[in-house]
This record gives sequence, C-alpha cells and structure tokens, in this order.
Amino acid sequence: MDAEEPEAGREAVPEAAEPVDRPLRPVDAARAAGYSVQQVRDLERLGVIPPAQRGTNGYRRYTVVHVAALRAYRGLAAAAGPVEARALLASLSSAGVADAAAELDAVHARLARERTEALRAKAALREIGAEAEASRPSSETREDAMTITELADALGVRSSTLRFWEREGLVHPERVTTLRARRYPAWAIAEARIVAALRSAGSGIPAIREVLATLGDAGGLAHAERVLDRRLASIAARSVALLRAGADLATVIDRRGV
Repeated sequence: MDAEEPEAGREAVPEAAEPVDRPLRPVDAARAAGYSVQQVRDLERLGVIPPAQRGTNGYRRYTVVHVAALRAYRGLAAAAGPVEARALLASLSSAGVADAAAELDAVHARLARERTEALRAKAALREIGAEAEASRPSSETREDAMTITELADALGVRSSTLRFWEREGLVHPERVTTLRARRYPAWAIAEARIVAALRSAGSGIPAIREVLATLGDAGGLAHAERVLDRRLASIAARSVALLRAGADLATVIDRRGV
C-alpha cells in the first residue's frame, strides 16, 4: 500500500478552492477540485490525471495540472459521459494539441446536433396540432390513410422502424384486407409523427410512451413539448460544462507541453 500523509485519508470538503502553484498534498488537490481523496486516487489509477509526483518521504505530491485535469474530467463527464471523458484525458499524454482540440470540437458538434434535433422536434409537434389527439375521428376516410410504405417515406424512416414502434405499443395502425395489411389513418399518422419527432430528439421508448399516454388529455401535446424543453435544458447544461472543461484542458495542455 502506498504511503500517505495522515490527512490524506479524510474526505475532501465539497467546496473547491483555487490551488496554488506548488506541490499539493492529496487532501489539498482533492479539496481544490471538489473531490474526495479516494476519488482522486481512483482517477489517477485510471489514467485520468497524470501519475502523482513522489516526495522523498514517498508521499504523493500533486500540482495545478492535476487539479485542472480533475476539473476537466468533471466537465467532460457531464457533457459527454464518463467513459468518453476518461478516454480523452487518458490520451492527453500522447495526443497533440490538434488532436485534443479535434476531440473537443467533436463533442461541441454533437451537442449542437442534439440541440438542432430537439428544436426541429418541437417545431414538428406544433405542426401536428389537432392531429395529435389520441381519439379517432369519426369523419376519417380512406383518403386520410397511408400505407406503411407511404408513411415511412413521409417520416424519413424505414418500414421496419414503424413495425418496431407498433410492437412497442407506440403506433396503432389498422389491419385491413385478408392479408392483414397495415393501414395508418389520421390518428395513427399523428402518433407516428410524434414518435418520430421525439425519437429524433433523443427521447427513449419509455419517455415517448409516457407522452403518448397523455395525448388524449387536455394539454397532452404541451406535455410532449415540456419533455423536449427538459431535453434542451439538459443540452444547455452539458454545453456549459464543456466550456468549463475546455478552460481546464487548456491549462493541462499548456502546463504539460502537449
């Protein structure tokens, strides 16, 4: 077991403090980054932060680079997930500035794409309007209906996707003719459009099922929009976390001469 100073066994105070540019004890680095000492050790073992320096007494010694790497990991984990955050930080020892910047740009681009998809989904929900009613209009005619191929083409998805949504109880086509061919009347088309909008914005099947269950109620479509609003708020929070991580990563790169 590695030798440590007695203070290193304690949990760090959650409130982070700015580190000074001098060797830091594990407890100091943990406090500055807002982690526990054990979390710092674990992240060092995973390669998220560089190996600690060792004093003549064998105790670990950290620097502002370690603190910046710890903070960068927090932001990257919030923005892209812990697995991607660990991989990016672990690669910094061998990556160049261009490679590190490219990886960050990829995360920014992904968040921008998710935001665009959520906004498009909100626009699609507004366009659906009265079609989003879960009740079946009595005035429907065969001209209101689509075949599975027609609906798949209109939504930009595969026919197999529509069949999967049907198996999951999200879309309810009628079955007609002796061949049991699927027929999508207006109410089923509305369901499919809502499912497509929410799926494109990243909503999972359980969340979509919850939204569809409310569509027959007053304000059902508004509930669907609130789901997307929560999605947009989450994306915004991840974007801010990524911005913070970028500043800390710059410190890591500058100080380590990557």
